[in-house]
Amino acid sequence: VEIANNGQLGWEMVQAFEYDLLLLDVLLPQLDGISFCKQVRSQGYQMPILLLTGLADHHDKALGLDAGADDYVVKPFDPEELTARIRALLRRVSSSLQPLLEWGNLQLDPISCEVQYANHLLSLTPKEYALLELFLRNHRRVFSCGDILEHLWAYEDVPGEEAVRTHIKGLRQKLKAAGAPDVVETVYGIGYRLRPLEHLPLSTEAQKPSSSVSSSSGSSTQPQILSLIGGVWHRFRPRIDEQIAVLEQAVSSLSNETWNPELQQQALQEAHTLAGALGTFGLSEGTRLAREIESDLKEGQGLKKKQIQRLGDRVTSLRQNIEQNGNLPASAPVVPMQLSDSRPLLMVVERDQPFAESIGNAAESWGMRVAIAADFLEARQMLNRIQPQAVLLDLEEAEHYSVGLNLITELSRQVPPVPVLAFAGQSGLAERLEILRCGGRTLLQKPILPEQVFEAVARVLRRNEVMQSKVLVVDDDPRILSILSNLLEPWGLKIIPLSDPQKFLETMESTLPDLLVLDVEMPEVSGLELCQVVRNDLRWSNLPILFLTAHTDPNTVSEVFAGGADDFVSKPIVGPELVTRILNRLERTKLLRRLAEIDPLTGTLNRQKSNQELEDFLRSAARLRQPMAIALLDIDQLRLVNNQYGHEMGDTVLRQLGHLLRMTFHSEDIVGRWGGEEFMIGMYGMTKSDAVQRLTHLLESVQKQTFTMSGDHALQITCSAGVAEYPQDGSDLQVLCRTADRRLRRVKQAGVTGIGSENDP
Repeated sequence: VEIANNGQLGWEMVQAFEYDLLLLDVLLPQLDGISFCKQVRSQGYQMPILLLTGLADHHDKALGLDAGADDYVVKPFDPEELTARIRALLRRVSSSLQPLLEWGNLQLDPISCEVQYANHLLSLTPKEYALLELFLRNHRRVFSCGDILEHLWAYEDVPGEEAVRTHIKGLRQKLKAAGAPDVVETVYGIGYRLRPLEHLPLSTEAQKPSSSVSSSSGSSTQPQILSLIGGVWHRFRPRIDEQIAVLEQAVSSLSNETWNPELQQQALQEAHTLAGALGTFGLSEGTRLAREIESDLKEGQGLKKKQIQRLGDRVTSLRQNIEQNGNLPASAPVVPMQLSDSRPLLMVVERDQPFAESIGNAAESWGMRVAIAADFLEARQMLNRIQPQAVLLDLEEAEHYSVGLNLITELSRQVPPVPVLAFAGQSGLAERLEILRCGGRTLLQKPILPEQVFEAVARVLRRNEVMQSKVLVVDDDPRILSILSNLLEPWGLKIIPLSDPQKFLETMESTLPDLLVLDVEMPEVSGLELCQVVRNDLRWSNLPILFLTAHTDPNTVSEVFAGGADDFVSKPIVGPELVTRILNRLERTKLLRRLAEIDPLTGTLNRQKSNQELEDFLRSAARLRQPMAIALLDIDQLRLVNNQYGHEMGDTVLRQLGHLLRMTFHSEDIVGRWGGEEFMIGMYGMTKSDAVQRLTHLLESVQKQTFTMSGDHALQITCSAGVAEYPQDGSDLQVLCRTADRRLRRVKQAGVTGIGSENDP
């Protein structure tokens, strides 16, 4: 079971992962359940949806079922009935699935529970059979050992991960004995998956850790890029032959003086798209020829006989170039790791166990998880079953220095790379440069406090926030769309391909992308025109826009930037350059947005952003007739802390309280610094009594919290709060804020620590 506590997060999870069933509340913040349900069905998702809600009216039930739900359960519900309805929905789906699962010559029949390879019946144990069925039903997913244990064993009798490896080995041996290739592939550092049909078995050497240190972390990039786009080439090769045929037809038409404008436009378009695409597949000579052909075709009937002959020679040379050099390996993109726990995972490779444990103890307050390995050997074993978002390792012990460098190199070559923070000790300049060349991201020095470690980790992980971004790509060439999807999706980006510019506006509104990639030349609507539409719409005026163009002449480049572009990449696409430009642009955009919206001291929203979010909350509450609570929280006697201990201690109190607030309140709540020592908290769907209960727990936690500054001073503080409720205390944000502030002042004037929530006498 995976949980989303607001509609927007739920929709993003549905887009990212495959679910067997959705259990959906109706009254959700950000995206209500009815709209969520409609959106799921409009995008073609067929999983059963069970609505679970307190709205018992027949009209509400009809709305839910009409929106695409399969069943409806009203709160309060009986757990036995709910689970029975879930089982019934899942049975209904499983009965409609294709009974025979096939992978090449391998067949699994779920009805008879028989497995055959090339009509040879295999005798599998129940766990081997379940393993194979799991892979066949989820052939694009990588399963860690933990995932497999969760799927195939009951909670009360889960064995160790070695059991998974034993069953995998047994399944492989029985398949091999039947003459089948090695269909179960080991994805180093992640887990297992079904090997793509077009792949030849990888050599075992390719899966071994490197025994030598490379001076550059990017040496394996180009083979990876060719691997990612090889499958696209083979899929679109017939289309390329059709395009060459159009060019040959155009030459014949010119020679026979049967030229017509329609054929000229079609031939120009084909030459233009070939010029933009061929170089991306490594056919740079093909790109050069296609550009020359495009230039000749613009003359049309103005070409002389010798020029027509030269054009024909170029088309012939283009076909020969493609036939001689178009032997790219067919392969599939790397499948990114899927994590059920959204908190970042930090692997700590550290012999100093007390220090490692202090890191582990501090992790929860920073919203992270920690996995500790005592040495590099244990770290390698752990990487076979987990995928950390960052690694902290100690290189101070000279005898393990080269082993650590090897590990840094391997982690930096993963897609996406895993950032490494290293303790370099008293290393000189040469050693430090070597660590960075191998892919190390940050060098640290002991002694160091756990909070300083996590601040460094947080800075490194900010770049990885771009991995959750959505990129809308608009290009009329389906090859470019496939290439970009294959290049960028392994980095965790959500690629939204659009080949029809006429659907641009509706796609923008439904997907809300974080970055836009536009082709310059497209039929009917050009990329420059779409850019102008975006730049003149207040909703999207700050959206980063990157252009793709086969023309790099000064006029085109000038038009692109004058039209509002942030960057441009010339076709043919160079994979590493495009990936780097997009990631850098997204990182910069996230940073600017963070600077504009986040209070740098407390990490909470600033006042302006809080206002915007609270106004959105109020509109949703009004539309769905939901309550909403607003609380104004104040630190008692912060001025006294500043006077007695200095403003640095006061900043420490604000920083740690901000972190405590972010950890206490849910992601759907609004937590912002209102100014000075005051914080504003918005709680959607909460009554005043609900808010008081949550704030009471918070104030108790604050009183137990010890606030420290570099270990020198330690003190405890108290807070007071005032609460207002929509619509009971007002329907306007300013009125609600004034009410909460008035109740807060009354508590503070009384000289007690507490929560003001009652109406004025």
